[in-house]
Amino acid sequence: MRPIDPGDLASFLAIARHGSFRRAADQMGCTPSALSHALRALEERLDVRLFNRTTRSVALTEAGEQLYARVAPAFRDIDDALDDLNNFRGTPAGTLRLNCARSSAEMVVRPIVGRFLAAHPQVKVDLVVSNGLIDLVSGGFDAGIRFGETIAQDMIALPIGPRQRSAVVASPAFLERHPRPARPEDLKTLPCIRLRFDSGRHYAWEFERGGVDIAVEVDGPLTMNDQSLMVEAALDGIGLAYAFEGQVETLLASGRLVRLLEDWCPDYAGFYLYYPGRRQLPAAMRAFVDFVRSETV
Repeated sequence: MRPIDPGDLASFLAIARHGSFRRAADQMGCTPSALSHALRALEERLDVRLFNRTTRSVALTEAGEQLYARVAPAFRDIDDALDDLNNFRGTPAGTLRLNCARSSAEMVVRPIVGRFLAAHPQVKVDLVVSNGLIDLVSGGFDAGIRFGETIAQDMIALPIGPRQRSAVVASPAFLERHPRPARPEDLKTLPCIRLRFDSGRHYAWEFERGGVDIAVEVDGPLTMNDQSLMVEAALDGIGLAYAFEGQVETLLASGRLVRLLEDWCPDYAGFYLYYPGRRQLPAAMRAFVDFVRSETV
């Protein structure tokens, strides 16, 4: 068998990570057809099929999964070795890949990333927004941003951004047609906009006052998986919405939304930056960790 070109293996890894020729081609800086041709050539040299392909999906075969499990860590080690060379430069450089949910991207990550890039012009950030939980290592990410309770215990985590607070909101027009809830249990009789996680589970609205914790399973005419769209639906008068305070503070100040049950919504620990506990961090990631720590103090 002819020697395998490392570039073909890199293409294989990109397709496996993204599950898409188009997205993998964007990462590799080539066309999907060129990537497909490179994969076919690799499969012919190996004399084994690595992916099952249809017009709509790309999935690893059993042989492909085995190759990915062996090759991906080796390429990660190579990337780490190259990143370590940044230690010999005067300033951090390289690409930082981050994964976060849309809510954290809007309220916390985008502003911090903007200031970080201004302070470190030789670093590039690849920010991927995904509401579902992902595996950082297999996804090729340096770090993620999520709430603390969703982070695996084998990760290193540090606070990023301020503490958060929830807000129950409704439009003035909605409150003309429906009574205001006086306590969380009243929400069960009112039309609410439900939040569904990517896992399919519906979020129970959480409240706390005087040491009493309450989770309310709400119901209503509309279910969504994006909190920003839920706020828009509340503006349309469809129902009550449960959002982050930072998402609605401007709308509250302008009177387009009205806040309810505020005394049941204390502040709580916000988002966390988390990453695998490797001995050596890439230079760009190390600079980002230091920057987040300096902003959180």
